Amino acid sequence: MYRMEQSPLLDIPAPSAPTTVQLIEALLFVAGEPVTVTELARVLDLSPDAIEQALDDLAAACAGRGVRLQRDADRIQMVSAPEAAAVVERFLGTPPSSRLSAAALEVLTIIAYRQPITRAQIEAIRGVDSSGVLRALLSRDLIAEGGRLETLGRPILYVTTVEFLRQFGLSSLDDLPPLDLPELPVS
Repeated sequence: MYRMEQSPLLDIPAPSAPTTVQLIEALLFVAGEPVTVTELARVLDLSPDAIEQALDDLAAACAGRGVRLQRDADRIQMVSAPEAAAVVERFLGTPPSSRLSAAALEVLTIIAYRQPITRAQIEAIRGVDSSGVLRALLSRDLIAEGGRLETLGRPILYVTTVEFLRQFGLSSLDDLPPLDLPELPVS
């Protein structure tokens, strides 16, 4: 059998085994949708705690880059950095999204900080009808129905969505700055 001698210039070290952080980054990169911690733990044969630690490390590593980790409860995905939105939209040829009205931002803020919350509770805080604004936010997928309140009439409970997090450049609701909102009236 003929064996070719390698030159020292071609002596390339064998790649080392990937770290858990690298494996999670690769999985999130190829996933077409958000992935749960449980799914990552199962695929990598690791504990959820080990996955959480690796996700924290990956989030820290991505902090100054063009991608970020975004969380919605137990679901994680990689997204482009919010500060790159204009360039990404131009590259993809998508029209820039229209701005939200002051009323829409007000309702969205109330929902983000008080979720789950009913329309009546939102209107008690704002003092005006919010049904039109809620329809607009629902159509833009910034809020969603999060269930029904177990009371007379079973009103809809509104919550923010992953799209809300993405549009506002948040990894999770924990990234919201502190805000003092008036107390909800007792019904």
